[in-house]
Amino acid sequence: MASGVSYVTAAQLVPMLRDPCTAIVDVRDEERMYDAHIAGSQHYASDSFAERLPELAEATKGKETLVFHCALSKVRGPSCAQMYLDYQSEAKEDFGVKHIVVLERGFNGWELSGRPVCRCKDAPCKGVCS
Repeated sequence: MASGVSYVTAAQLVPMLRDPCTAIVDVRDEERMYDAHIAGSQHYASDSFAERLPELAEATKGKETLVFHCALSKVRGPSCAQMYLDYQSEAKEDFGVKHIVVLERGFNGWELSGRPVCRCKDAPCKGVCS
């Protein structure tokens, strides 16, 4: 079980994306529909995040690392990561998540650093975008 929330840079996240035990959780609200996203990310908008925690826990069961982000990862990303950590701590079962991290500078920083983005409209993204 994860002991706290830590941060990861875009450069550190790149190799993690190839790990099938890592899940990217995009908590942006409406802007995800207009902007691109990190390929393979799952969308759990911050405005309904608390109600969807059981769904997220089920969808990411067996993952070792969850990486949360919003546009800048200053408020929504870190607060949703903490909500998930609290939910996991109070749960009666072990979801298998060992690391809960937040992407520094969020999606905006990821895109500005020249990292690849996906513009598909699939929900969830299947991660095969270029």
